[in-house]
Formats: sequence, structure tokens, C-alpha cells
Amino acid sequence: MAKLHVELVTAEGRVLSQEADFVVAPGSAGELGVLPHHIPLLTTLRPGEVMVRNEGVEEYLFVSGGFLEVLPDRVVILADAAERADEIDLARAEAARRAAEEALSARASDAEAAAKLERALYRLRVAEVRRRRRSHEQHL
Repeated sequence: MAKLHVELVTAEGRVLSQEADFVVAPGSAGELGVLPHHIPLLTTLRPGEVMVRNEGVEEYLFVSGGFLEVLPDRVVILADAAERADEIDLARAEAARRAAEEALSARASDAEAAAKLERALYRLRVAEVRRRRRSHEQHL
């Protein structure tokens, strides 16, 4: 079966480099699913969740935006920032959410605070999905 080589890179370095059967990323126009032999494309990413599936094993990551390049046998994600779901510090992410909400309530038109709130909410969502999956797997 054909595979994709997936690279996720930030300014700090490589976050992920692996083979995959399927990748889902938060494209600027909506969720984008990529299978091997996909047509080439380049798009911007919005903050959200990236899922990389290889032989039934799924890995979830948070990205805060960036670019996605798709080639028939390769997916390259150049992210502003990225974290593996199981590495997200929930207490820190929750504190960032509260701080962004407070800043936004003080200045409702503050685009930077709105962007920070969006990132914090996606980080929490990605971490929570991973935590629920891990809990479910332990009960099986």
C-alpha cells in the first residue's frame, strides 16, 4: 500500500517525521484530508488539530497556523508552533485561555486577544481528545 512521508516542522525544529496512510489538517478553507497520490497543493493553515494515521494508529497534534504543502508522496507542514497532544500542559493551556478571555472582555475588538483565545481553545481541545482516547484505550 502506498504511503505518505509526513514532516511537521516549526522554527524550533522537527516535531514529527513519519510515514502515514492518511493526514487531516486544518486548512484555511476547512479540514483537509490527504491520502497517498493526492494532487499537489499549497495552502495556509489555521489553528487546529492535525491527525496523522499510520496502520490504524493515530497521532494528534496542535498547530497554531502555518503552511501545508502536499505532494503525491509527501506532506510538509510548516507550523508557526506545534505540540503533540500528549505533551500539552493542560494547566498552562487553561491559564492561557483564561488570560485571553479576560483580555478580550476588557477590549472586545482586540484581534490579538481573540487569536490567543482561539489558539488556547484548540490546544485544550486537542489535549482533551487525546486524554479521552487514552482513558478509553486503558478500559479496553
